[in-house]
Amino acid sequence: MGRLKRLGARSTLYAVVAFFALFSAFPFFWMVITTFKRSHDLYTLENNPFLFNEPPTLEHLHGLFFDTWFVQYLINTFFVGVVVVAITLVVAVPAAYSLTRWAGRWGENLGIGIFLTYLVPPTLLFIPLSRVIGVLGLQETLWSLILIYPTFTIPFCTWLLMGFFKSIPPDIEEQALIDGYSRLGAMLKIVLPLSIPGILTVVVFAFTLTMHEFIYALAFISSSSLKTVSIGVPTELIGEFFEWGQLMAGALIPSILVAIMYTFFLDRFIAGFTVGAVKG
Repeated sequence: MGRLKRLGARSTLYAVVAFFALFSAFPFFWMVITTFKRSHDLYTLENNPFLFNEPPTLEHLHGLFFDTWFVQYLINTFFVGVVVVAITLVVAVPAAYSLTRWAGRWGENLGIGIFLTYLVPPTLLFIPLSRVIGVLGLQETLWSLILIYPTFTIPFCTWLLMGFFKSIPPDIEEQALIDGYSRLGAMLKIVLPLSIPGILTVVVFAFTLTMHEFIYALAFISSSSLKTVSIGVPTELIGEFFEWGQLMAGALIPSILVAIMYTFFLDRFIAGFTVGAVKG
C-alpha cells in the first residue's frame, strides 16, 4: 500500500512537472513552426496551425536578414550589452568586496539600500534620466542606453556579489597577506578566482537584462539603424500588415542565443545565486 502511495505521488509530481515543461516550451515551439511555415500556410484558416501543412521554407529568415535591419539590431544589442557588462563589473566587484570586507554592519545596511534602488520602477526614473540624457546631448545614440542601463544593473549585481563574497572565508585572504600579497593582490589572485560563479552570474544577468529592456530603449532611440532587438522587432517588423513569419523569426533567434548562454553557464549561474544566499 505504501509503495503504491509513493508511486502515485511520484507520478503526480512527474505529471505536474511535465505539464509546466510543455507549457513553458510551447512558445518556442510556436515560434519555430511559424518561422518556417509558408505565408500561404500561415494565413489559410483551414490549415492546422500546429503542423506544417505545406513544405517548410526559409523565406521568412531570408526576408528578416536581408530586407530588414535585424542584423544591425543584433550588433547594437551586443555592443550595448558588452559595454554595460564591463561597466557593471568594474563598479560592482570592488564595491561589493569593499562593503563585505571593510564596512562591517554599516556596509551590510548600505548594501540593502543599494539593492532597494534596483526596485524603483523605471517609469519613475524616466523623467529625470531623460533630462540627464538631454543635457549631455546623447539623444539618438547608443551611448544613452550605455549610460542608463548601469543604473539598474550595478545595484542588483553589487548586492548579489556581496552575498557571494561573504561565502568566501576571510582566513584565505589573511593567509595570502601573511604570504606577502598586498590587499589588492589577495583580491585579484585569491578572491576573484573563487568568485567566478558569482561573476558569471553578474555577466549573464546584466547582459540579458540589457537585451530585454524596452522602456528606455523605446524612449531614447527612434532611428531604425540604432535600435536594439528589444524594440527593433516589435516596432519595425509590425507595420500595416503583420509579417508573422519574420516577427516570430526575430523573436526566436535572440531566444536561442539567450538559451545557449544559460545552457553553457547553468551550473555556475545557479551557484552564483545560491551560494551567497545559503552562506551569506
